[in-house]
Amino acid sequence: MPNDSDITPGSTIGIIGFGAFGQLIARHIGPYFALCAHDPAPGLQPIADSLGVALTDLDTAASCPVVVLATPVGRLREIVDAVASHIRPGALVLDVGSVKLGPADIMKRGIPEHAEIVATHPLFGPQSARDGIAGLKIAVCPVRGRRCFRLAAFLRHQLRLNVIMTTPEDHDREAATVQGLTHLIAKVLVQMEPLPKRMTTKSFDRLLEAVNMVRHDAPEVFAAIERANPYSPGVRRRFFELASALDAELADGPV
Repeated sequence: MPNDSDITPGSTIGIIGFGAFGQLIARHIGPYFALCAHDPAPGLQPIADSLGVALTDLDTAASCPVVVLATPVGRLREIVDAVASHIRPGALVLDVGSVKLGPADIMKRGIPEHAEIVATHPLFGPQSARDGIAGLKIAVCPVRGRRCFRLAAFLRHQLRLNVIMTTPEDHDREAATVQGLTHLIAKVLVQMEPLPKRMTTKSFDRLLEAVNMVRHDAPEVFAAIERANPYSPGVRRRFFELASALDAELADGPV
């Protein structure tokens, strides 16, 4: 990430992927950088115009000094292969996916050695960030180079985020429980709808708040959290084992 003197309209960040999260990124870093974005999806021009983002081709977005890969985890290898030849010497490349071990390895192998790499995971989405991002958490995992510390400083001081410096392995180990269980429980509760709305407790209301924060996430997010994180299957099995044991205990116990 550029230092303070580079945070000018003349410094451009390229965003690869201009879906809901790419747009969220643009909304919050737009005051500090000139932005261009690439996304082949139709109908994005009005949104781009409202955010001051120039929609452009892949080559141009990938040639920026800082390149943000805001694409689903499942497509990251394909995107890295597509942008690799356009990454300029000294560029900084980062992703924003929910899983870090696999993406960090994909970027390390596919992004040219002349570029620096940081794997990041904003621990929020469009729903949880609707009232602003100050105070929300973001994981920053150094992969190659030292500009991760400048990035962390920008995130802390300009965007007021709570930055967690970690490794891809430690991130995925914790996220398997934090995100894995949240999305798993939310998925089950959504399938149980309609749920009571009249006689609810405060704790049930809070549970529904958590469900509503993730219910509109793209299917690719759930797939990445549950399938691309190598620690998620173990957490999931343990959860179901304990739930099954509790069910058996309640069935066998006295009425």
